[in-house]
Amino acid sequence: MTTLTSDLGKGPSWIARIEGWLDDRGKPAWIAAMVLGFIFFWPVGLALLAYMIWSNRMFSSKSCARRSSRSSVTRSTGNVAFDAYKADTLRRLEEEQTNFEDFLKRLRDAKDKAEFDQFMNDRAKRSEDGPTEA
Repeated sequence: MTTLTSDLGKGPSWIARIEGWLDDRGKPAWIAAMVLGFIFFWPVGLALLAYMIWSNRMFSSKSCARRSSRSSVTRSTGNVAFDAYKADTLRRLEEEQTNFEDFLKRLRDAKDKAEFDQFMNDRAKRSEDGPTEA
């Protein structure tokens, strides 16, 4: 029985474990694996390059390590007092972010209204002056 068939009932496959391990180490680990693949057997390097492009690991502005670090925010440390403090701080930060986004929306709406009012005033002035000859 091979490793591939023995892993079928035990959770993530060995490919998923390798992908997770590389993601934990970020984009440089993916590039190193691709270069090693080209050195030892070029089709493996080519396959890794194609996978990195297809999965947006190559050209995305966010590295793989940043993607996996979000899951560590919700992970428990085992210290109940610290976990409660962390949860309260995260809730407060999310609330502040929501309030700030609402403020920016109101600011944009006010700017749009001011621009529209200016447009309407200019249009009213042009119509009061009468039609101009071409």
